[in-house]
Amino acid sequence: MLRLQSALAVAFAGLARAAFVRRQAITPLSTAQINAYAPFTHFAAAAYCGPSVELGWGCGAHCLANPDFKPVSWGGDGDITQFWYVGFSPSLNTVIVAHQGTDKTKFFADLTDLIFPLAPLDQSLFPGVPTAVGVHSGFAGEQASTALDVLGAVKDTLSAQGASSVTVVGHSLGAALALLDSV
Repeated sequence: MLRLQSALAVAFAGLARAAFVRRQAITPLSTAQINAYAPFTHFAAAAYCGPSVELGWGCGAHCLANPDFKPVSWGGDGDITQFWYVGFSPSLNTVIVAHQGTDKTKFFADLTDLIFPLAPLDQSLFPGVPTAVGVHSGFAGEQASTALDVLGAVKDTLSAQGASSVTVVGHSLGAALALLDSV
């Protein structure tokens, strides 16, 4: 028993010491720097609006916060497939790709979050990425279900607008999908 107590004491002492490791200084962001992210937070929130995106960018405060945005393509049902949209922001001169996050009232959205064993990325969607790279399988499946439509819309919008920048946004599950889109 004494050996177990000694081992635990050593382990906790090591953890306590690790907790006090000196870290780099934290530089606070200015108000202007924080405000520069505001349009993107509204784009991410608008992904929850669903069909109102296709009906003229009229989902309320989040759409009003980016009034010059032009939706180009959208999809999803908010349950089996998360809502998503692609469009162009003239004021930011970027193509925007947004994915809805988890809606806790939708069974399949919750299920997507729960399918978490790692799986390799689909080589047809991620050519050149080593098969040893693992990703949350629920997120990978959800992203794969919209990837070709999203990519097609992005290519069309880049060409039509003469843009050279793509910004991906999302919250929660939507952020994971946006991250996978960016690969």
